[in-house]
Amino acid sequence: LKERIQKFNDDRDWNQFHTPSNLAKSISIEANELLECFQWNDTEYDLEAVKEELGDEIKRVFDIDVVVPTLPFPRIKLHDLYDELEKMYGYSVPESEKGDLTTEGERMVAKYSMEKYGHEFLFVTDYAVECRAFYHMRKDGVPQGYDLIWKGCEITTGAQREHRYDVLKEQAKEKGLDEDVKFYLDFFKFGCPPHGGFGIGVDRITMIMFNQGIKDAM
Repeated sequence: LKERIQKFNDDRDWNQFHTPSNLAKSISIEANELLECFQWNDTEYDLEAVKEELGDEIKRVFDIDVVVPTLPFPRIKLHDLYDELEKMYGYSVPESEKGDLTTEGERMVAKYSMEKYGHEFLFVTDYAVECRAFYHMRKDGVPQGYDLIWKGCEITTGAQREHRYDVLKEQAKEKGLDEDVKFYLDFFKFGCPPHGGFGIGVDRITMIMFNQGIKDAM
């Protein structure tokens, strides 16, 4: 994937991304993979910048070393993660709860990720349809999204978004939201390119980095 992303970057004119040629290049890589790649690149870059600019001051005031993560970040499917947590720590949940990551399971990811991969960050993928937003694209019935967990706390949710109007409308209807999000669906009536996105919890990142409570981080 890293080689594919690099080729994509080398071939691409960043100032002309809107052209049909570059759009075709952009969708030759699955958006979910592309999002993950951008995510771990951005996270690594941001922490490296913090360490370079403020690392000494953070160490002096908080006695905390800013750790710059290695690339790429490890990745695991949710059902495989539950199998691993049960095998390694005896942690299990009812089948009815395995479509999402429980709060306790999320906390245990911190220990699991370090022991299994030697890494503070872990991408978790393949959540159940019932637990993801209607606008997440699905492939073979599986939402094409992920959560990024850092030290046992979700800091990001990202996904390839559904751009096909009929499919998007049906998925909204499935969740009983078709009328509530009609204004949103209208944007897709006349076509929309493949796309995706992620949201970062800046307050959570600050909380984890400085080992503070969420109120202090805010």
